Amino acid sequence: MDPSYLTKLEKLKTRFQDIEKELLDPKIASNPTTSKQLMKERAQYIETIEAYDAYLKILADLESNQEILKSDDEEMRALAQEELDVLEQKKKDLEEELTVLLLPKDPLDEKNVMLEIRAGTGGDEASLFAAELFRMYSRYAEIKRWKVEILSGSSTGVKGLKEVIAMISGDRVYSHLKFESGVHRVQRVPKTESQGRVHTSAVTVAVLPEADEVEVELLPQDLKIDVYRSSGPGGQSVNTTDSAVRITHIPSGVVVSCQDEKSQHKNKAKALKILRSRLYDFEIRKQQAERSQSRKSQIGSGDRSEKIRTYNFPQSRVTDHRIGLTLHSLDQVMGGDLDLMIPKLQSYFQNLQIQEDTQK
Repeated sequence: MDPSYLTKLEKLKTRFQDIEKELLDPKIASNPTTSKQLMKERAQYIETIEAYDAYLKILADLESNQEILKSDDEEMRALAQEELDVLEQKKKDLEEELTVLLLPKDPLDEKNVMLEIRAGTGGDEASLFAAELFRMYSRYAEIKRWKVEILSGSSTGVKGLKEVIAMISGDRVYSHLKFESGVHRVQRVPKTESQGRVHTSAVTVAVLPEADEVEVELLPQDLKIDVYRSSGPGGQSVNTTDSAVRITHIPSGVVVSCQDEKSQHKNKAKALKILRSRLYDFEIRKQQAERSQSRKSQIGSGDRSEKIRTYNFPQSRVTDHRIGLTLHSLDQVMGGDLDLMIPKLQSYFQNLQIQEDTQK
């Protein structure tokens, strides 16, 4: 293992031991705020410390077996060599685990997300696929026992979606969905195609971490709020009161509209929630761009060429172009079994982070 990693692990172990001593101090134990903070810090380290302790034991066992190999007893040497092979594999596995555990934790991983899906290139076929992608993510959320709340949506006459914005809340939602942002391309024969030709359409997906009021402060003087009557497909008015809300954030120019609820108050609350997440995401991406000039925009323009994933229906194939992964299980993926892909994406980007970390 890289010596710098061992140094980090020793520092973590020292800090972990200090925390345990502090928690035994009656003065600290009687202070709920301090003890809670220490318990939280201890919880962050415990998995790494347990793996490190197991690693140190493996190193000790390896050293012991190396000594036995110097013995005159042939049978003992054979047993030691056999155990050495097992220990070496365990050592390798623990080194890989510790390398991942030492990566800087993404502070956003625990957050809920704002999922935004929009039909891009492809007309009605793109809107139909946007609706199917939303069902796919909704089913995945159901499998994970997450809650899905639609905040805003715009449907088409062909039972498709021009756009849908939903809040997904639950355990570590962002950590699972953060790599879904980008252009998703679909290749299939549309129902309206009489000659059986395969068409290509595109849908954009953006996954934004939820922002609370503390993280993004919205000043009244920075907001322009308009109210109007909500409309349905074709533009016809579906409400007799001005319940729809459009909020413009003047400094950034970001505009959010909500009209799904009959209550102006509820539409305004949803619009503010969406606005906070968009501004929060903008700031995060700005910071990341400053650290890495090569980072691209999450959703691009919606053009077919800016794709992260292709769903090919004639061949029942789904391909993630970032990691070169192709699965011939399209029905399962569209049915919400995204764990066929997401752990592989997490592993890929973890490895990239490890490479960046070792090159520093």
